[in-house]
Amino acid sequence: MVFTSRKTQYTVIATISENEINDCYIARRSNSADGSQYTLILIKDHSTIKIFLEMYRRADISGENPLIESFSVENDYVLVYPYRTERPLKDFYVGDAMSLSECEGVCINLIMSCISANLPFPLLYLILNQEKLNLAKDGTIYLNYAVDLKEIDIQKRERNCASECARILLKLLEPKSAEKSVSYELLKRRTEYQSYDRFAELYRDLSIAAAPTAKGNLILRIKTFFARNADRFFGILFWVCLILAIIAVGLLLSHTFIGDIPWLRLFFNSFKKIGTESLLQ
Repeated sequence: MVFTSRKTQYTVIATISENEINDCYIARRSNSADGSQYTLILIKDHSTIKIFLEMYRRADISGENPLIESFSVENDYVLVYPYRTERPLKDFYVGDAMSLSECEGVCINLIMSCISANLPFPLLYLILNQEKLNLAKDGTIYLNYAVDLKEIDIQKRERNCASECARILLKLLEPKSAEKSVSYELLKRRTEYQSYDRFAELYRDLSIAAAPTAKGNLILRIKTFFARNADRFFGILFWVCLILAIIAVGLLLSHTFIGDIPWLRLFFNSFKKIGTESLLQ
């Protein structure tokens, strides 16, 4: 599938989701060899297209806009955003294996990611509500733009986004609730009253209440290291198992067709004679 804009062509390489309102794809530029990938949102519902255009018209966005381009394709509308390999926060965050200060560091990175997103608040709200969040290996957070637009609401403001962000922060800090975490207790108390109106308030509270950075004990650091690099270790284990399987198949075929394993015979024969004495006597 190919989508053509005034600037370039986008070739779809994977489908993320499809529904009656919008489809989401991963695509590459047809005339580019740099390997960059993009998130394409194809809006098929006309009322949603109007909402999206009005949302961007109203948005007060300063700085670099992540929306690369948008264009019409027959009766549909295509939005192009950056794409980065997904590492879902809900799958790669291991609060039990991290120190309190490390958990709070991830939380602060989430707030900073929201502040620097430069997205209209209705769209940012969907990203937070659907938890389209990714955890990089260095602890930073990056967004996934492939959202379901069924529930888009042009009336959502920063207050709604900050409340959703606080909800996620509470989930991230919950494994540390038994440690009487000041940051967890403060967020819990304030979210009960829906008192966050701005991301700056979230950042201030978490920064003030955060535990001082301290090195965890050796066992905790080892657990954290293995948890953060689990995907890499599983990849290495896969290749080791594949190589061992190939060797095993080779030995089986050698024994089946030759009746012997030649290279093992070389190893065995080297022990038949030690010095001037033969072991076959």
